[in-house]
Amino acid sequence: MLTVYGATVLTFMMLMYAMERRSRYFVLAFAIGCALSSSYGFLSGAWPFGVVEAIWCGIALQRFSRGSAEPGLRDAVP
Repeated sequence: MLTVYGATVLTFMMLMYAMERRSRYFVLAFAIGCALSSSYGFLSGAWPFGVVEAIWCGIALQRFSRGSAEPGLRDAVP
């Protein structure tokens, strides 16, 4: 069940990342996906993955709060 959860949240996160240019709300959705994938990392025992995803969540929340959905956004964040 944990594997299904992980695959689902990672797929969601990547889809939201791909759609970030459409609306700043996809940046928020990406942040949520990062938080969910962080929880997967901690639940699966891969705590370094959980930490990195938590950091990405913070970065995405900061970008959302600035209203960043401008062209070229994807180029600025790997």
